[in-house]
Amino acid sequence: MVGKVSERVLLREGLERTDNGMKQTSWPDVAPINQKNYYTDYMKRDDQILSLRIQAEANRDRLVQSAKDRDRALNNTHGEVPLPLDDEDGPTPSNSFLDPTKIIVVHPGSQNLRLGFASDALPKTIPMVLATKYPQTEAEMYEALPRRQFEARTIDVQYGEEWSKKYQKMSSDLKVDMRANKRKVLPNSKDLVVNFNRRTEPETISQHNDPLQIDWTNVKTLEDPDSIASVFIGHQAQRVPDDSNPKFKLWWPMQHGALNEDDYPTKAHLYNDLETVLDRAFRWELGLKRSTDWKQYSCVFVIPDLYDKKYVEQILHLCMEWFDFSKVTFMQESMGASFGAGYTQACVVDVGAQKTSVTCVEDGLVMEDSRINLKYGGYDVTETFIKMMLYDHFPYQEINLRRRYDFLLAEELKIKYCTFSQQNISVQNFDFHVRAPNQPTYKYQFKCYDEVILAPMGFYDPSIFDNSTKLRGRRKLIDRSYNAYDVEVPDDPTSAAQLAILALIQPSVTVTALSFPGAPTDMATPSKERAQPFNFLARGADATPGTSNAPSPAPEGANTPVPPPYVFGSRDNINDGSPAPSGRNGGTPAPANGSSFLNGITLGLPGIPADAFQRTAKSLAAERDAVLPVASLDIAIMTSIQNAAKGDEKKVKELLGSIMVIGGGSKTPNFAPFLEEKLKARRPDLADKILVSKSAREMDEQVVVWKGASVFAKLSTNDSWITNYEYKMLGSRVIYHKALWQY
Repeated sequence: MVGKVSERVLLREGLERTDNGMKQTSWPDVAPINQKNYYTDYMKRDDQILSLRIQAEANRDRLVQSAKDRDRALNNTHGEVPLPLDDEDGPTPSNSFLDPTKIIVVHPGSQNLRLGFASDALPKTIPMVLATKYPQTEAEMYEALPRRQFEARTIDVQYGEEWSKKYQKMSSDLKVDMRANKRKVLPNSKDLVVNFNRRTEPETISQHNDPLQIDWTNVKTLEDPDSIASVFIGHQAQRVPDDSNPKFKLWWPMQHGALNEDDYPTKAHLYNDLETVLDRAFRWELGLKRSTDWKQYSCVFVIPDLYDKKYVEQILHLCMEWFDFSKVTFMQESMGASFGAGYTQACVVDVGAQKTSVTCVEDGLVMEDSRINLKYGGYDVTETFIKMMLYDHFPYQEINLRRRYDFLLAEELKIKYCTFSQQNISVQNFDFHVRAPNQPTYKYQFKCYDEVILAPMGFYDPSIFDNSTKLRGRRKLIDRSYNAYDVEVPDDPTSAAQLAILALIQPSVTVTALSFPGAPTDMATPSKERAQPFNFLARGADATPGTSNAPSPAPEGANTPVPPPYVFGSRDNINDGSPAPSGRNGGTPAPANGSSFLNGITLGLPGIPADAFQRTAKSLAAERDAVLPVASLDIAIMTSIQNAAKGDEKKVKELLGSIMVIGGGSKTPNFAPFLEEKLKARRPDLADKILVSKSAREMDEQVVVWKGASVFAKLSTNDSWITNYEYKMLGSRVIYHKALWQY
């Protein structure tokens, strides 16, 4: 044992003691917590969460009140027990809670707003637009739609040579397909259409001879013509003359299924217009003139399946702070569709005006990994239809969808003439009327041929659509939502199926999606196998049926090729080009050292690229946002179903047999049978299982979601209502506890 060292040695070594042995502070020492033995139940019990505690107290109060009513009835009937009138399985809410005339159901869309009381049979539908005074109209501010070069010498240069080649290729492919189906095809059909349209002159109809003339909005009927807050909404806004004095500009708060950040200069202006449209709709369409009465009403608000949290939080803020509703609840669109149609399990294909969503629903709830949001819809069909007609020398060459009366005319032409039925494809003669404000009516004769089917065929070849401006302005005003505990990690909902679509368009997104923190296991419900969540379609996609009902998935690095439609990683695959080898089930086998091979990139660990730890989740999310989700509708449906089934072939068959098509864009004649044929071509081994149907009970496809939300609002036991008190105490955090899905 080493003896005591002398002070002289310590002084020489520089280790002598210089303090006087007193403590540096009089504050008492805090012993460190024993990490091995401590225990806490903080925020682990329901009674510690305000919203759940309030809900339990309300249920207890109702039980007490029902017991008092029962005792009072016993006393009044001299001991005879009355028969129970209500279900005794749970507490019965009060009558005011169930009054459907006090519940407002709102379903906003990019083009139309549907709202009404839960007691109404059908909603009121108005365009989701408002007109305000502005120095210029939208037709004067922006270039004409469809986009074209008016000074070009040839028709191909005018509409773009690349687009012209795609159009001609689609036209020739249609002829081949029609001949294969024993349809009569005249060789000079296009020449007949072009020659007739070239020499057609309009016929002028005087105003007193036009029985269907339009009643244009009188701009002098504003409540206060000098006030900026005086606006027109809905049909009145669309009927404001383009040459009015003063001039008005149309504003669309929603675009492509999200808030329209492109056309608005500030976030405050965008939120104010959204609030104004809803406010005027409540007052003029529902008759709620006095805002003081709004406290008696509750609201069911329908949101997209793949939503932005900032949008949901802003809607909650509007309902609670501006409209002062007593209760608010949220419902996803596909969940509303399942309620409206009465299906417990379905693959919901919602074709809207500017977005198309594909989501699988099981037991009435949305399956998180199956959600897909595609940025095209019925409006793209309208624009492409007019563009094809103009290419074939449509007699009304001055048409511009930026003008209000031209936009309504284009929608009317699409609804009348577009179809998916080949038997209606022939050279036909039609007419239409151009009714512009302060001008006589012009009657045009025109002929069309295959434009009526090629325009809606864009759902299966979206490259024919004009996708150049659909991501413009995204995240310009409203940033994405971030995690409350890690401000650099985005927490907007994600979906494996949506990421698969992005990977189909841009293969590098596959690596990006696998590398951000928490993916893919935290993406939605965990599953047994998640090494590569984007290639579910590779399993069981072979046309030849297997010997077993539950085939084993291919081993890692197997050399078995994958059928072309289901390989995500080739940009050319969108246009039916050559598919690239898959990193999981096809292509080059995996190296023997344990590293995986994904889209031509060798990764250090399975699913994690070499530079994954050098990039932030924020930059990875920005990369995914930069990819426009546009893919063929049949591929999107198969992707959604395979990601919902997670390799379960039985569930794949069940979902393929319960595909439900809704939305205004699906009202094109023969839409469902044509989609069914496309899906059977993708999966010929399951052709007898595939069934595409419209909503049950012959309901209008446009109102199925709203009808389902009204049914949901009238449920006797509903724990998703958010009260005003809860919102004032917890703010937007209350959605996490109240939403019926993983928020």
